[in-house]
Amino acid sequence: DLMACLVSGSLKGKIMDNIIQKNAMSASVPWLISAIILIILPFIFTGGGSITIMNQIGITIVLAMSYNMLLGQGGMLSFGHAVYMGIGGFVAVHVMNIVENESLWLPLPLLPLVGGLVGLGFATIIGSFSTRKAGTVFAMISLGIGELIAACCIIITVFFGGEEGISGDRTMAPPTFGIEFITQKEVYFLIAFWVLISVFCMYLFTQTPVGKMANAVRDNPERAEFVGYSMRWVRFVSFCAAGFFAGIAGALFAINYEILTEQNLNLNMSFQVLLAAYIGGVGFFLGPIVGAILFTLLQTVIGLQTDLWALYTGIVFILIVMFMPAGLTGLFAMHLIPLQLGRLGMLVRPYTKIFIPGLVFLIGTIALIELINHARHHGEEQFMTLFWIEFDTTSIVPWALFALMTVLGFYIARIFAKEVAEAWGEATFVEGERR
Repeated sequence: DLMACLVSGSLKGKIMDNIIQKNAMSASVPWLISAIILIILPFIFTGGGSITIMNQIGITIVLAMSYNMLLGQGGMLSFGHAVYMGIGGFVAVHVMNIVENESLWLPLPLLPLVGGLVGLGFATIIGSFSTRKAGTVFAMISLGIGELIAACCIIITVFFGGEEGISGDRTMAPPTFGIEFITQKEVYFLIAFWVLISVFCMYLFTQTPVGKMANAVRDNPERAEFVGYSMRWVRFVSFCAAGFFAGIAGALFAINYEILTEQNLNLNMSFQVLLAAYIGGVGFFLGPIVGAILFTLLQTVIGLQTDLWALYTGIVFILIVMFMPAGLTGLFAMHLIPLQLGRLGMLVRPYTKIFIPGLVFLIGTIALIELINHARHHGEEQFMTLFWIEFDTTSIVPWALFALMTVLGFYIARIFAKEVAEAWGEATFVEGERR
């Protein structure tokens, strides 16, 4: 019997080891796929402008993910998160200049670590008193800190450089394996490496007891306190970790653009990272990544086509807050229920019906906005190009056409919206209740 138990225990141990190995292999697959995608992207989008946009997306991803550690995981609404990115970036530029003067030997790939440690140190100081409170009080403290540091940028010119900021030269750092980081593609691979490492580390943080308790403190702080966890210390650790990764984002910004100004840590920058995280979905780990990509594309690609990109970003944010509070990632997650029930096909037809009039409404609305903006600011120019078509803005025809598209598209989409709601109810119907 003893031998049988030993053999049985050994067999169970082998089975458990195999299960753990399989789980580890399956968990590593998404990271390997992500690494492969990051490697091949610059060979698909070879233009200098495309690589610059991808660099900015990577920086925004790290910053938005760090903000999600505050709001999404810890429930801490901050209006001054860009401060930790800015401080880390400014110190990174100063270190870059020290390296240029040969007063310090530091390879460029290690500079983000310097920015992260600076962000961690500054977050430790601010978090020591700001995390004592939560909710509105914490938000107001973060707002005050953000305004204070932004004002210091103009006052303390020795460190912040005033309105002109501080600039550096990344190419003066000692070469790393013969790479001097002169081209944007070389900088891209450096940023991609730190993005992958940072996101992986932030994922590991969510699996720690502190990371899991941050969700408990966010949802029910009194119960978390009751089971023996300090709400303040859980918030404090999450706050410091978020500051560390924000500092890494600041150092990556310094490497990519080689200049830091007051705009990198003011209130506007903090609101931008809030928009990016919320649009993607703060309740999901991948949400800020989706939001960072979309927000950067709105800011860069659409910003090259129109100067009203901020207006469109605000409209998208309002619509998401009103109709998709879980963000774009939450919208996709909602469809997992009909997918698991095998009823996702029931939504294809009603979605197609509402998509066409919705697209007509969208085109008409954007066109009217652009026509009004052109008439207001470029009234002396008779023609304008929109959707690759040239229009005579003095003619009534384009105005009437786009107004008709807006009205008809909205009316027809509203009719089909009822059919979409009914199809959604049928697709998610489970045992007498609707999800």
